[in-house]
Amino acid sequence: MIASEPLSHFVDDLLGYLHETHPTHATLDGVHTHDDLLEDVSRHAIENEARALAGYLRRLDEITRDALTPIEKLEHRMLTAQIQGRMFELEAVRTWERNPQFYSDLLASSLAGQTLFTHAPAAERARRVLSKLRQAPRLIQAARDNIKEPPGIFVKVGIETMRGALKFIDEELPRAFADVDDLHLLGDLADAQMEASNAVGAYVQYLETEVAPKARASFRLGRDKFEQKLRLEEGVTIPIDRLLAIAERELHATQEAFRALAGKMNGGDPIEAWAKTKAKHPQPGELVTVGREQLDELATFLERQSLVTLPPGEPIAVAPTPDFYRWSFASMWTPGPFESKPTRAYYYLTDVDPSWPPDRQDEHLRDYNYPTLWSISIHEVYPGHFLHYQHLRRVESKARKSILFAPASFVEGWAHYCEQMMIEAGFGRRDYGIALGQLAESLIRLVRFIVCIKLHAEDMSVEQGVRCFREEAFMEESSARREAERGTFDPTYLVYTVGKLMLLKLRQDVKQRQGKAFSLRTFHDTLLAQGTAPFWLHRQLMLGDESGDLLD
Repeated sequence: MIASEPLSHFVDDLLGYLHETHPTHATLDGVHTHDDLLEDVSRHAIENEARALAGYLRRLDEITRDALTPIEKLEHRMLTAQIQGRMFELEAVRTWERNPQFYSDLLASSLAGQTLFTHAPAAERARRVLSKLRQAPRLIQAARDNIKEPPGIFVKVGIETMRGALKFIDEELPRAFADVDDLHLLGDLADAQMEASNAVGAYVQYLETEVAPKARASFRLGRDKFEQKLRLEEGVTIPIDRLLAIAERELHATQEAFRALAGKMNGGDPIEAWAKTKAKHPQPGELVTVGREQLDELATFLERQSLVTLPPGEPIAVAPTPDFYRWSFASMWTPGPFESKPTRAYYYLTDVDPSWPPDRQDEHLRDYNYPTLWSISIHEVYPGHFLHYQHLRRVESKARKSILFAPASFVEGWAHYCEQMMIEAGFGRRDYGIALGQLAESLIRLVRFIVCIKLHAEDMSVEQGVRCFREEAFMEESSARREAERGTFDPTYLVYTVGKLMLLKLRQDVKQRQGKAFSLRTFHDTLLAQGTAPFWLHRQLMLGDESGDLLD
């Protein structure tokens, strides 16, 4: 009888394949073996990946379950769904065939991974960027070949993000390597930049003149694909109708809490109170300074309240969002969990574009009011994404350490949960505005929950989505439009609220079981020590609970 393959050996092999096939994600995972490569996204390569994944799935199924430890049995189930989810994306969702943004994000993120993180000397990273730039025309050609009958909204966003990638290549890259003194390398880099820039620029023109006028396809996934995507990628098997009912229940309760708190602040109309709160915001160019000050205060609060362990780590740079990523309101770029040495992390805040008219600048900054900015800093840095990554580096299981296997509902659910948890712990106790900002952020995520279901499983239009964000989450027009449009190409952005609610349910159940022995810090440290995994697996590890509901 042939001995069963050890699961750890399988995980090593699968991760090695995925890191080689997805070098951009390997860099973000903290693995630099393939830093000079850009993904091969030709149709032939994508078909090869689907076949390879099918082979890994068969191999995983052949591993004898009886030879596995209890935790490995859980990981086996998790990995099965992860591989199936990747195959489902390639073969059924087919983003690579429908959305030009897939290519712009890939190109820009791949280049940014070498310019933002100082995991190697500047000259060495410049050579890697040179190699990637030389491969960029091949990637753009693949985009031309692969994109078939895209939805119009995907073309619109694809053009915007391609222009951002173009600006990054033309303007950001030269500044990133200004200190490199190898003239031969700089000359080669300039030539490769021009070649890549020409390819991207020509593709933008092609999208505008050839693709956009004929783009008539629907962006909707449909109910079946939507539910399948949630099941495979997030481990959520709850039917859509029940999810929608939960979302509407939570939205109503949060709106009531918002109105009650805003009413206390204003003594009258809660919407007027929120308008006054939003009027207090940083001025253009001040976001980075304010964000930096907030991080210091948050770290101090966490240490004093003993809410979660703060491992020592690299310094955080607070900076304006690069142009290629400006569709994001705020983001955290943290060196990957497999990074072998300390490397600076970046907290990006999207300030106004100086070319915008004054009224649009003011509208943008109203959504960056001081209370909301507190929630954003909690979400992205302390104790959200950045602190999560600090704990992730300590996880031994590679299956629960790699971001390639990380369910977004856990990653984003943790960060969104932290916003509420910090208020519960007394942060900003003397300032109603901070609690109001947290509730406002919750409203946005709850409307995402509802809108993405109705966009993809029902017949909601983007314009109806915009109106929903404006009326139900009290957002400004431009921000509401950005949110609704994102729902078309990020179909499961309900993961923020779904993850938070599953985490709150887990905390409630653990607390009920432990009684007086329950410690919030121990709960948080234990949860983060388990790595990134679907919540059904976390429930098993913490409660031995197979049958318990993920959500109330």
